[in-house]
Amino acid sequence: MSEFQAYLQLGFDHITDSNGYDHILFIIALCTIYTLIDWKKVIILVTAFTIGHSITLALATLGIVSVNPDVIELLIPITILITAILNFFHTTPKSSYIREKSFSPRYPLALTFGLIHGLGFSNYLRALLGKEADIVEPLLGFNVGLELGQLIIVFVVLSVAFAAVELFRLSKLRWNDILSGIIVGMAISLIINNQLFREIFGLSVN
Repeated sequence: MSEFQAYLQLGFDHITDSNGYDHILFIIALCTIYTLIDWKKVIILVTAFTIGHSITLALATLGIVSVNPDVIELLIPITILITAILNFFHTTPKSSYIREKSFSPRYPLALTFGLIHGLGFSNYLRALLGKEADIVEPLLGFNVGLELGQLIIVFVVLSVAFAAVELFRLSKLRWNDILSGIIVGMAISLIINNQLFREIFGLSVN
């Protein structure tokens, strides 16, 4: 196995690892208001997120930018919470349909939040690299692995949404409210249990 393939596998494993489900939660939150029918909109949205995290993943791994990892670990669940809450405003109160404009603020938001998640990815990648001199190939392989894992997650989420809405006739409104509500609860739990958050608010740290 080449170095590129090894880091591709590591990137894939990192984004799909259930133990680090915060990134998975964010991707699910991004896709909650869509089904497979909306695949074009999802491609644009995921591309915006990809551009964001690719930029900071490269900059941070190359040592050009540096942010306190504890801050990033707190910001990531906050991005999840904000995204999930915004999902509630993409449904009309008396309709089962998702309200989507030609240009949605979700796109620049996904780009911005991608910058934060890229810093989180870089912390993991830098730990793997150690003192390795040539990091271009590992960086590229890791990023490609992240994207492959991300696309699989998106496909699964959209497929489940399609089955729930189109086959089992669950309204988009109800699907969005249920899934977004679950994500909000999980994000709040991540925030409350974050070590930096507990230190800031004087809560006991286990």
